[in-house]
Amino acid sequence: MDTKVLTAHVPLPLAQKIDDLAAQLDRPRAWIVKQALAAWVSEEEERHRLTLAGMADVTAGRVVDQADVEAWAASLATGNHLPVPQR
Repeated sequence: MDTKVLTAHVPLPLAQKIDDLAAQLDRPRAWIVKQALAAWVSEEEERHRLTLAGMADVTAGRVVDQADVEAWAASLATGNHLPVPQR
């Protein structure tokens, strides 16, 4: 696999945590950074996918009334839970 070097300035406390983890895991610093970056990119891609799916639901009218959601959420703090609101 081809690679590309990326450079980033990070706060010293974060750099120290990366160095500490690398030492604990007996891995190079670059491995830690690559793992973290890959996980972040994956999470952002999933967040984007879910946002688009949510927007499609709204466009299609698959929504739940805000007041129903608020009433349900408030009921969770009581002994009388309301059913989960449905569309």
